[in-house]
Amino acid sequence: MSTFAFAVCFAVWTIFSIIGVRIKADLGLNDSQFGLLVATPILTGSLSRIFLGIWTDQYGGRRVFTLVMLASAVAAWLLSTVSTYPMFLVAALGVGLAGGSFAVGVAYISRWYPRELQGTALGIFGVGNVGAAVTNFAAPFVLVAVGWERTAQVYAIVLVITAIIFYLTTKEDPVIVQRRKTGQKPRSTLLELAPLRNLQVWRFALYYFFVFGAFVALALWLPRYLIGVYGLDIKTAGMLAAAYSVPASLFRAYGGHLSDKFGARAVMYWTFGVSLLLTFMLSYPNTDYVIHGINGPITFSTSMGLVPFVVAIFVLGFFMSLGKAAVYKHIPVYYPDHVGAVGGLVGMIGGLGGFVLPIAFGVMNDVTGVWTSSFMLLFAIVGVSLLWMHFAIRRMERGALETELGALPEFPEMQEIHTPETAMRSHVLEEWAPDDPTFWEKTGRRIAQRNLWISIPCLLLAFSVWLVWSVVVAKLPAIGFDYTTGQLFWLAALPGLSGATLRIFYSFMVPIFGGRLWTTLTTASLLVPAFGIGYAVQNPDTPYLIFLVLALLCGLGGGNFASSMANISFFFPKNQKGNALALNAGLGNAGVSVMQFLVPIVITAGVFGMLGGEPQSTSDGTLLWLQNAGFIWVPFLIVATIAAWFGMNDIASAKASFREQSIILGRMHNWVMCWLYTGTFGSFIGYSAGFPLLAKTQFPEVNSLQYVFLGPLVGALSRAATGWVSDKYGGGRVTFWTFILMIAAVGGVLYFIAIKDQPGAFWGFFAMFMVLFLATGVGNASTFQMIPVIMRKDMDRLMPDALAKDRVRQAEKESAAIIGFTSAIAAYGAFFIPKSYGTSIAMTGGASAALWGFLIFYVTCAVVTWWFYTRKGGFLHDIERGGTSPAARPAPAA
Repeated sequence: MSTFAFAVCFAVWTIFSIIGVRIKADLGLNDSQFGLLVATPILTGSLSRIFLGIWTDQYGGRRVFTLVMLASAVAAWLLSTVSTYPMFLVAALGVGLAGGSFAVGVAYISRWYPRELQGTALGIFGVGNVGAAVTNFAAPFVLVAVGWERTAQVYAIVLVITAIIFYLTTKEDPVIVQRRKTGQKPRSTLLELAPLRNLQVWRFALYYFFVFGAFVALALWLPRYLIGVYGLDIKTAGMLAAAYSVPASLFRAYGGHLSDKFGARAVMYWTFGVSLLLTFMLSYPNTDYVIHGINGPITFSTSMGLVPFVVAIFVLGFFMSLGKAAVYKHIPVYYPDHVGAVGGLVGMIGGLGGFVLPIAFGVMNDVTGVWTSSFMLLFAIVGVSLLWMHFAIRRMERGALETELGALPEFPEMQEIHTPETAMRSHVLEEWAPDDPTFWEKTGRRIAQRNLWISIPCLLLAFSVWLVWSVVVAKLPAIGFDYTTGQLFWLAALPGLSGATLRIFYSFMVPIFGGRLWTTLTTASLLVPAFGIGYAVQNPDTPYLIFLVLALLCGLGGGNFASSMANISFFFPKNQKGNALALNAGLGNAGVSVMQFLVPIVITAGVFGMLGGEPQSTSDGTLLWLQNAGFIWVPFLIVATIAAWFGMNDIASAKASFREQSIILGRMHNWVMCWLYTGTFGSFIGYSAGFPLLAKTQFPEVNSLQYVFLGPLVGALSRAATGWVSDKYGGGRVTFWTFILMIAAVGGVLYFIAIKDQPGAFWGFFAMFMVLFLATGVGNASTFQMIPVIMRKDMDRLMPDALAKDRVRQAEKESAAIIGFTSAIAAYGAFFIPKSYGTSIAMTGGASAALWGFLIFYVTCAVVTWWFYTRKGGFLHDIERGGTSPAARPAPAA
């Protein structure tokens, strides 16, 4: 009954894949609007899953399932009464509740079966996905016969009848029955959500984002794809789309059986491997090739006909169905008491795939003009999923066999010729005690300094690649790229957005993977945008999509800061952390100035000769080698990657899972420091990105671009040079006075903008910005000095019964995570400050409104610093005014 009810719900959930085509024609919607309409029910069905799963654990699946069906039926009926696009979106949100029934059914069904049969049982339940095929097959005929309005009403009536039959023919599950007999209250929502802190749960969610989210997206998108690519009518397109939906549903039961028999992991490997191959084949567009052969041009074409396409989709649907069952085989095994919450979250993320991907398909069609771009996106998703799964499994295997693997020689296959001396030299520091003066002077200082001075150039290159896109974008129109202002704005903004977002994830990676491996990987990853820029800018016919991807990839450089700072924080004793972090960040931040100084020079000459490609002619006849903006970093990145791999170390005691680190999200000081660091570093990176444009717009008669690199340079050097000030006087006090200085500097900028028509106004404006950059650098160093001191003191309160060394170790781990996380939040300044300038100029005709907003924000930062940390009774007052250096105070004894 649950499977039947879920099939009906799924049919209602995907109804827009058919009636949406008719609504699109009636309202004259474009592909992006159609994609949003089709995806809107998927949004509700996805977001509701986590709550419906929890309520099922708490109150029972029989009741919750019935109520979900009745609510969805009401929404489906109301759908037939609306006529405008916004109201269709509102009605679609209600219809989407039907998709949330999946989380209810998973939690309900799993309670009736033993562990060894849960994979098969949940696989059979998942066959309810066949409802999408029912809609694709039957709805077109109903639509042609009675119209889309009556089609929605028919679906609503069927759903009400199903809800009544379901309630009358099912029972409460055994857990609910036992709970009522004993009078036990259900767990609170917070307890139900506890497992969601595990990174493993989010990995399962990514798997389901592809195997289910992509399934839903394709079920919705295929009719439109088949009509557009192969010119089919809606009936034929619906029937062929069903050929994809049916196997992707029916064989889910078989996938559950295979998962019970051979293991879910093996099934997932097969699913991702075959899907990777198929999405690659499907993503290849119809292409004409010309090969310049010995005897003249050789031409041939590649294209996928309708029959091969349907076969490929059928096979893809089959393996997706196996993968869907395998993902949900994991959940009751790993989280038997939280199936509703964990299954709800995984289902929610999977459902969000069904919401996000159709929109992405429509946008990519509009942007690239290539129909197969949808499958290109799926190829990237399945590739990332496969790599993450494989490396996670390898890490778990290494953890389980650490002793055996450690005893192996460097080349295990040549075991007989090895001696104990040939065993692998470990880069892992098993014992690391930098606060022990003897250890530090004898061993620690040398190792820490080596890791620092390798980290600095890696971080400098990361900043250079992150912001080099701003120079590239500014030059694209001059060499023949015909992009609108809006398109150029998004190209300029995306590195800031992706860099800031990646920092959130990067901030937790060092304790999971180790600083050496992660620094090597992240530095090497910058070769992708560096090479990509070099090749893409040489051809004015390069699709806009490629530039969007390159802009996002440049954000990899922005993400590196969080992991780099977290890594270096582990190496130094507490009385030198401020200076070490200041050097790493300050000289790393100098990459902005290095880029702004170097790139304008190298793009004016053929630095790489024939290897660098031909120059491009600008509108005024000047020759530019814009590709050098990317290529110039390649040799340095290669050297830095090699140095990181062979010269850096991992610290064994710094290892921590995502779950152990995520505790910082509940620490009040983490969020306070996010606010303050946004005021310092967010200002630095935002002003670095927006200063050239602001200077040019406010003082167009001055050639200001030859001076703007000095701002980021001053900010970077002041950060590197003033870390010792915070170590000596206290980061809280320095931070407070830094914000006072920033308030005064912004006031000065406002004054000189107000008199910008008077002689010398530009130099007053420029001087105030130099003060502002100087202050951001000092504040960047002082805020990061505060974090370890705060956590050392707070750990006495949080872990009063722990040994001193355990409190110190925990403080170190949380400090590193907070340093990374705060840098992630603050990095959004790279987007919001330039955007604020643009919005202010568009709305008021000048930048003063944005600057007043910044000034008010700095006032709040100063007040927050004083209230929480520096006033009498503040958290750091006694430490910073206690007569000894705050960093030098000994940790409390056990």
